[in-house]
Amino acid sequence: MEDKDLMENELLVIKGVCDLYLHGTIESTTAEVHTAFKEALNETLDIQNKIYNLMSEKGWYKTETAEQTKIDAAKQKYANAN
Repeated sequence: MEDKDLMENELLVIKGVCDLYLHGTIESTTAEVHTAFKEALNETLDIQNKIYNLMSEKGWYKTETAEQTKIDAAKQKYANAN
């Protein structure tokens, strides 16, 4: 398995862990549990960001720039929803 594949797999796992910690934070019944999940979530988000940045630097995570007309249309759509 190549480095790119390993990094993609790790990023997927970390995103899943973030999801679990987010739900743990939201659903926690005590302040102590809430704090523990929140701290774990923040640490995991930092790891996710580091993986993303490394992949982006290597050209392994491509993003597209949104067209301004699409951004404006989304703004208008959600502004009218309120």
